[in-house]
Amino acid sequence: MNNTIHLLDIVALTEDLPEQGLVRGQVGTVVEQLALDAFLIEFSDEQGRTYAMLPLKMQQLIVLHFEPNGSQLVGT
Repeated sequence: MNNTIHLLDIVALTEDLPEQGLVRGQVGTVVEQLALDAFLIEFSDEQGRTYAMLPLKMQQLIVLHFEPNGSQLVGT
């Protein structure tokens, strides 16, 4: 499994962050890579208004996939 995170990936939190008002599963966008394992994540509402932006470690995130990769295609 490839756990690489890239700029503009859609990610979800793997843990609650109560001090920031964020919960496990909340979805954000990678807007900057800060270090090899750290990223600036923007959380915004359905109207595109940012409600949180904070640095997070790779282990706090999971990349979301909206289309299957080649190995996931049915019938191949």
